[in-house]
Amino acid sequence: MASACDFSIDDIEDMVSASDPTPQERQAARKSVVPRARKRKEQFVSEELQADSVIPGTQKVWMRTWGCSHNNSDGEYMAGQLAASGYKITDDPSDADLWLLNSCTVKNPAEDHFRNSIRKAQEQQKKVVVAGCVPQAQPRMDYLKGLSIIGVQQIDRVVEVVDETVKGHSVRLLGQKKDGGKRLGGARLDLPKIRKNPLIEIISINTGCLNACTYCKTKHARGDLASYSIEELVERTRQSFQEGVCEIWLTSEDTGAYGRDIGTDLPSLLWHLVEEIPEGAMLRLGMTNPPYILEHLEEMAKILNHPRVYAFLHVPVQSASDSVLMDMKREYCADDFRRVVDFLKERVPGITIATDIICGFPGETEADFQETVELVKRYRFPSLFINQFYPRPGTPAAKMEQVPAHVKKQRTKELSQLFHSYNPYDHEVGERQKVLVTEESFDAQYYVAHNKFYEQVLVPKRLEFKGAMIEVDIFEVGKHFLKGRPTDNSEPFTPSIAAPLRKGEVSGLTQERSALLANGSQGPLPTSSPSCTGSLIASYGPDREGLKTLGWGLALAAAILALLLEKLY
Repeated sequence: MASACDFSIDDIEDMVSASDPTPQERQAARKSVVPRARKRKEQFVSEELQADSVIPGTQKVWMRTWGCSHNNSDGEYMAGQLAASGYKITDDPSDADLWLLNSCTVKNPAEDHFRNSIRKAQEQQKKVVVAGCVPQAQPRMDYLKGLSIIGVQQIDRVVEVVDETVKGHSVRLLGQKKDGGKRLGGARLDLPKIRKNPLIEIISINTGCLNACTYCKTKHARGDLASYSIEELVERTRQSFQEGVCEIWLTSEDTGAYGRDIGTDLPSLLWHLVEEIPEGAMLRLGMTNPPYILEHLEEMAKILNHPRVYAFLHVPVQSASDSVLMDMKREYCADDFRRVVDFLKERVPGITIATDIICGFPGETEADFQETVELVKRYRFPSLFINQFYPRPGTPAAKMEQVPAHVKKQRTKELSQLFHSYNPYDHEVGERQKVLVTEESFDAQYYVAHNKFYEQVLVPKRLEFKGAMIEVDIFEVGKHFLKGRPTDNSEPFTPSIAAPLRKGEVSGLTQERSALLANGSQGPLPTSSPSCTGSLIASYGPDREGLKTLGWGLALAAAILALLLEKLY
């Protein structure tokens, strides 16, 4: 779908659409102006005002996000800002005026789905805004021509970009957030957001990383490490619990590298955060690469033993062959990974270690692959993400000699069969566990809870369990789950210090404004409550709403004036 104009800007100003005459056309028109005789009986034809197409903030937006929890957090922030500005977030893509597609660049299939969604939107004559790692890394791709783009560090300007897109403009904001020349972690953490799950807050603690893995495309989009301050993260955690959240997820491209750019480290952040977690609530730590966790193993073991922190860590190994790891530029050897796992298993009894493995990386021999197989046999990881290698355009690995496709497929199949050959939870049948209930199962038959080791426990669907800590007896296990029966004398304990927001409700707004949005009102934000930040008021306050009202008024006045002039002449 071609757009009216296509340009990259830092600020959205002085925009014209393709239907507006150019200065040269205006000058030429002056020379050919001929006075016209008055027509007394010419019939006035009234055109219906297409306000929805020209007045931003009244349209429906459908969002789709692919990829990691960091990307999901970005999507929640973008949805919240749009809703706070008057847009309606809809679950029905066919009913939407605009599609906001938040992409992932890790694998080819994810980008293929993203590209296909763009094509579908264009076929249905929808306005399109794209975001996420794909357009940030490759904004000049042919299939992105003419589309508006929100860069990964520009999500706080999503309203501006959507406003201009619904008016027919193409806007691209791809710059970096900086303060005094120093790159920041990204947009502010106190922006409005709509949590996909009102009970779970996803907090990005940093963006980018310190590595240069030869297969990784995400680095092209997220860049080098940039961390949020401990103070910002503590404040965001507090706000989340005040809004009824009972589980915090910390996320980034590499949580273990947190703080190295600002003179602090991950354990220092975590000790501050656990002080904010109310009893019965839990914190889950995100992915960390082996090099940056090695020097903090003692402190990390203490933190993972804390009663309000899940004894869970995601440490991608990718391969157990040092030769392959060197070609990947992973900056550690297989023994480093083993040291991390062995230490934590000894100091944090029962800990869940999740890991990732790439099958068929360029140059991987059968002997290399068998080293990886032996690693899985040794540790019997309960959570294992197996990925067949896909060469990503623009990465060094894409230029290396590739392993034949049928070999990659066979190795992926062999490792998958090994993973499914063991049952990691058999020993837990008969145990009594405390679990935190936060979700509903995909088949809607159970509530989903997690125990101390972040293992998935299915429990009966009773409304009083949602968002509560309960005690259960494990009576059945499967490959990916346990089933728990609530104990007779167990009373659900709700850890939240406030009632959770309703599904779809905007975080960070006053109760008055939330009620207005729920009722479909697009009135101005109230400015009296201290819980509504000054910057939020400045961005989405009366000035913006006043402009909408003014637009309606001017359009109506123009129509009335045209009618009066027609009658006079």
